[in-house]
Amino acid sequence: MDHLSQLESRTIYIIREAYSQFKKTALLWSIGKDSTTMLWIARKAFFGEIPFPVIHIDTGFKLREIYEFRESFVELWDLNLIISRNEGAINKSVSPKNGKLECCNALKTEALKLTLKETGFDALLLAIRRDEHGIRAKERYFSPRDTQFKWNYKDQPAELWDLFTTKIGHDDHLRVHPMLHWTEFDIWKYIQREKIPTVGLYFAKDGKRYRSIGCAPCCAPVDSKARNLSQIIRELKSTKTAERSGRAQDKEDTYTMQTLRSLGYM
Repeated sequence: MDHLSQLESRTIYIIREAYSQFKKTALLWSIGKDSTTMLWIARKAFFGEIPFPVIHIDTGFKLREIYEFRESFVELWDLNLIISRNEGAINKSVSPKNGKLECCNALKTEALKLTLKETGFDALLLAIRRDEHGIRAKERYFSPRDTQFKWNYKDQPAELWDLFTTKIGHDDHLRVHPMLHWTEFDIWKYIQREKIPTVGLYFAKDGKRYRSIGCAPCCAPVDSKARNLSQIIRELKSTKTAERSGRAQDKEDTYTMQTLRSLGYM
């Protein structure tokens, strides 16, 4: 079994484990490269059909191409899509102008809280990777959140010999991270191998491309000439530019990201 197949096999195992252990599971789909790859693997894990809902947290500020991609593939892949929005905050015109931390917490974390309250999901699959950000490196495959959505990063459960923490308290939920062991390079090699559809923003146009996508006010393209998958993979072998360098830096600093994640941010 080659390296990519080993990564895929472990991810399938974790997805199936979560589905078998929890009554109400859902997958968070940001429509970026990582969550789309996880969705692709989830489809493989269940022979072409995902047996649980897919949640897209819609802030109203996502890059236009993200919405276009979502509408194109929801029907094609027969997804049970739930669009999660904090209408109260949106009606109050909450935006990045209020501050990135406040905006992310209101339009993403609080939106997800509302969705969980309505649906009662007790396990959420997220496609975060350890190499993406220093704070995410502290995560576990199965990571509990309390009734207030808080993450205790100082007290993470041990995960030895694939023994995962799957017990949660009443009204708590678990974040499941099947992609923790992947790297950005792995993701792109796998996308190339599997021919996974990807938002066009990742490919260079006029000398710029996005390494990380999300809300338009918080994302910017980086210098790049990589117009196809082979060129992206070749670029990653030599680039010294951080993957999230195009993200709003006042949100990306270690303290702010740790604060956001401790409050329940993805």
